[in-house]
Amino acid sequence: MSKSGEVLKRVLAEYGISQSDLARAMGTRRSSIHNWVSGRTDPGSDTMLEIRDALEKINPVAAEEFMRSWLDKSDS
Repeated sequence: MSKSGEVLKRVLAEYGISQSDLARAMGTRRSSIHNWVSGRTDPGSDTMLEIRDALEKINPVAAEEFMRSWLDKSDS
């Protein structure tokens, strides 16, 4: 699984955000979210920013944690 998928999966679980809620906030399908958290596909940099923006609408603290973890080189 990619680092981005791992980070997203962890943040969703930690903050109790469902894949469906994130998909709604992003205006995308839940299957896209599932593919990212399961490691089937890797969201690109632009998509990572869209994920951050959607998380910001749902829970600003989760959005901050998501970006901090994604950018943290020691987690890779």
